[in-house]
Amino acid sequence: MRKFLCILILLSLALVGSASAYNINLNCSPLTIPVGQTIKCSVDSNFPAGTSFSLNFYQKQYTSTLISSQAMTIQPNQLTQYALFDTTGLKGGTYDVEIAWNGVVAMGSDSMTAQIIQLTDRSGDLTLTSPTTQNLADALVIAGSLKSGGNNGIQIQVDGASAGRVFGPQFIPTTNNVQNGAGVFSQTVAVTQPDDYTVKFADSNGAITSVVFHVTAPTTAPTIATITTIVPTSSTPKVTYTPILKPTTKPSPLPVLLVIGAVGIGVLLAARVRKE
Repeated sequence: MRKFLCILILLSLALVGSASAYNINLNCSPLTIPVGQTIKCSVDSNFPAGTSFSLNFYQKQYTSTLISSQAMTIQPNQLTQYALFDTTGLKGGTYDVEIAWNGVVAMGSDSMTAQIIQLTDRSGDLTLTSPTTQNLADALVIAGSLKSGGNNGIQIQVDGASAGRVFGPQFIPTTNNVQNGAGVFSQTVAVTQPDDYTVKFADSNGAITSVVFHVTAPTTAPTIATITTIVPTSSTPKVTYTPILKPTTKPSPLPVLLVIGAVGIGVLLAARVRKE
């Protein structure tokens, strides 16, 4: 019985030793980056081929909030595997990348299964003076200033949601503002269609922030149709009536001689009557 127990213990120790020989190492860089930059992670492991796990990206506050996850499986060649995590649109703070197993796994004490990431928010360093909603006829104007940018330039990259990459990444010049040392810039990027264009800003210190510009279709004033009414003309010729006015005539006075003669006759008749 004692011999059987010894053999069992030796087998158990051998199994534990064999399991503890499996290691996995997660390495992410950089560990402190500005918001908008990509976290690059690599995984090395000697676990057997087919071993699966997830690489999870969390935001650490009062609780852990899962942002994204990538599934991984150990291959027969056990080569290094890589994963990228975009930080565009995130807030500054503490984050981490962790390996999550699909079950209980025993591993060696030298394994590294988590990495703490610090995101720094530099969005407050950028001031935009061009509107984020623009008409296609005038787009795309990207103008503003970078705190303490001076004459050092600023890098921009423009990607449309459907149009794809339309500019950069490329450094454009900045002009030093002698009052506060800010770097003033302005760049017009030709775009050919309405779209949401994400502009990523960076400088020699890394990513600054990303801003979405909304480019809308040109607006035109509606055309009001003019209705012309044609009045039909009658085939009957137009007759103009001119009223005929009766002349108003005054009776002409009797001739003077006729009057004198009548009076004379009257006198003679009267004299004759008296004689009779």
